[in-house]
Amino acid sequence: MRLLKEIYRSFLLTRRSYSLLAAIVICFIISFFLPALYQVAVIFLLLLAVTIVLDTLVLFGRKTAFNAVRTTPERLSNGDENTIQLSLVNNYSFTVKAGIIDELPFQFRKAYETGSLTLKASQAHDIFYGIRPVERGEYAFGSINACITSPLGLVEKRFIFDATQVVPAYPAFQQMKRYQLMAVSSKLNENGIRRLRKLGNSTEFEQIKEYVSGDDYRKVNWNATARKGEIMVNTFTDEKSQHIYCLIDKGRNMKMPFGGMSLLDYAINASLVLANVALMKHDKAGLLTFASKPETFLPADRKGMQMELILENLYRQQTHFSETDFEALYTHLHSKVKNRSLMILFTNFESIPGFQRQLPYLRRIAKQHLLLVVFFENTELKALRKKPAEDLEEIYIQTIADKFAFEKRLIVKELQHCGILSLLTPPEALTVNTINKYIELKARQAI
Repeated sequence: MRLLKEIYRSFLLTRRSYSLLAAIVICFIISFFLPALYQVAVIFLLLLAVTIVLDTLVLFGRKTAFNAVRTTPERLSNGDENTIQLSLVNNYSFTVKAGIIDELPFQFRKAYETGSLTLKASQAHDIFYGIRPVERGEYAFGSINACITSPLGLVEKRFIFDATQVVPAYPAFQQMKRYQLMAVSSKLNENGIRRLRKLGNSTEFEQIKEYVSGDDYRKVNWNATARKGEIMVNTFTDEKSQHIYCLIDKGRNMKMPFGGMSLLDYAINASLVLANVALMKHDKAGLLTFASKPETFLPADRKGMQMELILENLYRQQTHFSETDFEALYTHLHSKVKNRSLMILFTNFESIPGFQRQLPYLRRIAKQHLLLVVFFENTELKALRKKPAEDLEEIYIQTIADKFAFEKRLIVKELQHCGILSLLTPPEALTVNTINKYIELKARQAI
């Protein structure tokens, strides 16, 4: 009875079975005109029925004849390619063909399909594929569906493996680790990142650590090396440790999507990477998010858990649909941050009037701190401007696009006139350009 229930739930006929059945039906139709063909059609029908029954018994004879397991990272990196592994095991004593459908989270609006795979008897096979989340939050994976076909190819058995799991998508920690590795290996000049110039010889001892590629060989601690049996080097604090704050605007202008990802998520990813680079350069990193009022505030620090605190706080941020209040931002900074700091403000100005409303408060912040305003080029409008206009409507649209681009350049000049640093960047180049700007400011001791 159990076998019959399983067959009822999981039994499927293949296209080959339907094709043979259709051919037999055609033979029955022709037998009305050629009676001698009737017996042949009956024999073929009986053979097909017997073969299907035998094929069914072979496929359904073992309950655990096939297995599929999904392996995911503990957390996904937002905006990066994340690797998912499917482990398949064919426990049948013969070769089968398998079609796998992995139910992805609804955010991807599709499932992952493998197509037809051939697995030999007792063969294990791993499949790797990538997914790229474009928003933070929880991603719920569903079941793994497998359709197994026997060598005869007449019957399919459907396996459904309960692989439901929820995986959080955090800000782009893969980028953070990549840039961290580049910094350790003295390869920050790769991918457009310029190497930071040393400000001088530090004299304050910090700790003894294992030697890694890129460390100054002149700082090898020979006594510690002899005791440990590995090369150990002395590390020193920089002559000038600065306070670096990432100020992230969460207003409605930051909801705008580019490449499937909102400007807020671009800013969050860049802030995470920048904070990590700043901590590696012995600066103190802090965080402030705001919209109509200041929200998350994390004082600049270099303590051991600072990076994890920044990551967890960035993970929880959501875009607001209210107008950004820069006056509240200035008031909060004035009361909470007493040391002169580098304030990197991630925001977006889409019009001159909107910018002019906030300019007085930006000037007040710039009197107390070194302020860098980072805002975004509209890359879609840029592409539209380069496209040849074919009619009057397209000329009109291009004129509007030129106007928006011109206003962005005017904002840059106005900020420069007020003594405020600015960075106008495409969203996809935000991280690299921001790090380059930070390195430039630190190298010329402008902070």
